This record gives sequence, C-alpha cells and structure tokens, in this order.
Amino acid sequence: MTEKVTREYRTLLLAFITGLSINGSFNALFDSVISFSIFPLIALCLSVYCLHQRYVTHPMPEGTPTLAASCFLLGIFLYSSVIRAEYSEMGSNFFLTIICVALVFWIGYKLNLTQNKTAKQAD
Repeated sequence: MTEKVTREYRTLLLAFITGLSINGSFNALFDSVISFSIFPLIALCLSVYCLHQRYVTHPMPEGTPTLAASCFLLGIFLYSSVIRAEYSEMGSNFFLTIICVALVFWIGYKLNLTQNKTAKQAD
C-alpha cells in the first residue's frame, strides 16, 4: 500500500521569503546601520500577494499552517542572525542562531526528512 503524501513546499518557501523580506523591510526602513533599499519592500509585497493567492486557490493539507508559521519565523530569525553577523555593532547573534537551528530541525522532523525511506516493491 503506497500512500502519497502531499507537501506544500511552495507555501513553505513563500512563508520563508515573506519572513526574510518583512525583517529586511523593517531593517531598511528603521535601522540606521543598514542602508535603505527598495528591494525588500518589493519582495515583501510580491511574496505576500503570492502567498495570499496560494491560500485562496489551493486547499492546505493538515499541518501546513503550523509549518508555514515556523518557516515564517525561520525567515525572520535567519535574516536577523545574518545581519548581526555582518554588523557586529548590532549585538550578538548566538541566541538567534540557536533558534534557527532548532527551527530547521523541527521543520525537518515535521516534514519527515530525517527518516530513511526504502521503497519496497512486490513484483
């Protein structure tokens, strides 16, 4: 008995990009260390629009909203961690990095990426 598991990788990727771009937009607008750029704002508008269109047109399988929220948080924390590594005067990125690693492992566990799947075929 083969059971096909549907996974919403596009929704998860859009949620991740939305998290990156919302933090990038916030930093571009309100942080004096980082120079202003219009591209995070454009990416935020496009990713939110595409995520909304995906939500309206495709039904979400069970568990996808939780994974999408965790991918969104991963995008926020990952962007902050990278920016703090680049601009050390903003502070330490130790806790943000630990949170990112924990989220990556949790998402991988929920997507069953850690299991070794062997295909059994009866001929």
